Amino acid sequence: MIEKRFDIPFIADLARREKQIQQNYRPIIAVHKWFARRPGTLFRGLLLSEFSAGPLREVFYRANDFPALKIADPFMGGGTPLLEANRLGCDVVGFDINPMSYWIVKQEIEHLDLSAYDEAAALLRDKLEKDIGPLYRTNCVICGNERAHVKYFLWVKTMDCQYCGKNIDLFPGYLLAANARHPMNVFVCPSCGQLTETDDRKHPGRCRHCRVSLSLKGPASRNRCNCPHCGRENLFPDAGLGPPRHRLFAMEYHCPVCKHGHTGRFFKAPDDRDVRRVTEAEARRVKLDARFVPDDEIPSGDETNRLHRWGYRRYREMFNDRQLLGLELSARLISEITNERVRNALATNLSDLLRYQNMLCRYDTMALKSLDIFSVHGFPVGLIQCESNFLGIFDKDRNICVGSGGWKNITEKYRKAKSYGDVPFEVLHKGQQKVIVPIKGEWLGDHRDGKTARKRSVEIHCGDAAAAELPEASLAGVFTDPPYYGNVQYAELMDFCYVWLRRLIGNDADPFRNASTRNPRELTGNMDMGRGLEHFSAGLSAVYRKMAKALKPGAPLAFTYHHNTLEAYLPVAAAILDAGLTCSASLPCPAEMGASIHINGTGSSIVDTVFVCRTTGVVSRKTLPSSPAGVAALVRADLAELRKGNVNPSHGDTRCIAYGHLVRMAIWNLRSAWNQTAATAKKLAAVSNWLHAFGGWPEVERHLKEPVPSVHPELIFETREILIEYGEENGDVPF
Repeated sequence: MIEKRFDIPFIADLARREKQIQQNYRPIIAVHKWFARRPGTLFRGLLLSEFSAGPLREVFYRANDFPALKIADPFMGGGTPLLEANRLGCDVVGFDINPMSYWIVKQEIEHLDLSAYDEAAALLRDKLEKDIGPLYRTNCVICGNERAHVKYFLWVKTMDCQYCGKNIDLFPGYLLAANARHPMNVFVCPSCGQLTETDDRKHPGRCRHCRVSLSLKGPASRNRCNCPHCGRENLFPDAGLGPPRHRLFAMEYHCPVCKHGHTGRFFKAPDDRDVRRVTEAEARRVKLDARFVPDDEIPSGDETNRLHRWGYRRYREMFNDRQLLGLELSARLISEITNERVRNALATNLSDLLRYQNMLCRYDTMALKSLDIFSVHGFPVGLIQCESNFLGIFDKDRNICVGSGGWKNITEKYRKAKSYGDVPFEVLHKGQQKVIVPIKGEWLGDHRDGKTARKRSVEIHCGDAAAAELPEASLAGVFTDPPYYGNVQYAELMDFCYVWLRRLIGNDADPFRNASTRNPRELTGNMDMGRGLEHFSAGLSAVYRKMAKALKPGAPLAFTYHHNTLEAYLPVAAAILDAGLTCSASLPCPAEMGASIHINGTGSSIVDTVFVCRTTGVVSRKTLPSSPAGVAALVRADLAELRKGNVNPSHGDTRCIAYGHLVRMAIWNLRSAWNQTAATAKKLAAVSNWLHAFGGWPEVERHLKEPVPSVHPELIFETREILIEYGEENGDVPF
């Protein structure tokens, strides 16, 4: 059982390492972007803790096969729990209301003829190179090579002064590149626009071209910018003016001729030929009778309203002409491929390519790379935007891709992803050494190679799991990663890809019939759509009730969850109680990377709580405290286990771990008198009232600040049940 065999330090250490560069541990996730994927090592650990024999640290690196087990995931998302269960030989059934989730998981798990894919991908890239390759070339300013490859085009937003009518560049700052991965700091001159390198970032000196003083700070800040011509203050954005305008002001490029004798990166301001290439792309795009460029309007929403404030009304407006040209030509070539699975694979690649080929990507001045549109879980509209090389640059000498966001990058990642499905592996750490351990005997898919007799059942459904038809007592377990209330607006974000993918494969996939992935039954909290805590709670309860009926007696429903507010946990408690389940464990595990852009500096937790729930079983008496002091003791124990796994918990982590235990205790104490027929608001109030009466987080936090007692008082592990009934203090309590 998970409750007794889950090894927190072992899995915490693996999960922490995996989240640093997740694609190195689970290459399968490179099939397509999804948001907030939980570590595959975590779900592998949960499944093996429940179904295998022997210590987790041993069975983790051995092939396992559980053909008689059927596992469900009612919130597939990126598919991690399903993939891990399928890899272990289980039959799997998955549900998600979002058609992009359905499509991504289908592509992850479906067998693909890699030789046919390689051939088609190479042909696609060759045709594009001949057609639009010259649009991504430039002259090297060092050796004069006329066929240097542009890695990144850098654009600044512009506007006309509201008073004098002259053009304003909305530079927030003039530092193009810091001296972290380049020997010098690179500055843009605010007067002539040329580039100057200097070793002093705070006092950069003068432009080496026009001798004007260089500056770290630009004129645009907090939606205000002083006109350099008349000095009047201008406000931006102005949605009434339509989508923002941009001006190309710099490029980072790759010169294969002189790169061996060059230290650092290659930068230049655009010359006349670079500007003519922009004009040429615009002219070609205008003449093109686009069949695959979507004309869909951007609906309002919690995230998309930011786009509206900047004047974006249609998805195609988030791309420049060169990007639209490349995407339209790519879609045309893909549509002509006769092999359905290869065509679907390359269509998926195009959808994933979109996140790098748009005018919301940003340039990281420290790491010197493009940040894709979904580097944060939203639509970040900056003042400096980065356009990546559409085709991708391959360095034959080093056998690697240079830069990011091109066709070569995407297809290379996809190939590695699908190869992993045929030969999965785990990473074993021996000190500072990482060892790749192939897990021979495990594989992803319904057939090992697409044709062998050994077949697994794989059911992928686009729909509401609450309406699923599942036989009673048919599931050996439910493992899932549900929405964390309003943390990620999946539908609003995925529509960005969906409107393109729908043009390519909509006629061949029923879930793609609708104009948008948005669905009123989606559980994610959304203020714009009027979906609050009660909607989330009722929907989660409906799904968990359905899953509980399909579970075999005593089988686990295990799921991850975290949120910064205790209020967002109330629906979790209500859903478990509505399903007739008891929460037998709340286990901590890191599931995010502290340096992730979307949470860095926010104080958010990187640690999830894994809630393990069952209809029947046993739970250790010492995990059932009757006071905030007892909860604090459990939190301290969890923190100690995480530290053994080389995780240094933050205050946010501590808080979320405490939330998990508090919710578990609320469930334990409310289960006997729980009214499943009560109104949702009353259920949430019942949980909230119990937590308040118990003392909640403030009381737990108060006890955590106290000195740790050398011997825990007996009362810490006191329960409402009497000792005589259940035996020793550390014995098991049945439920």
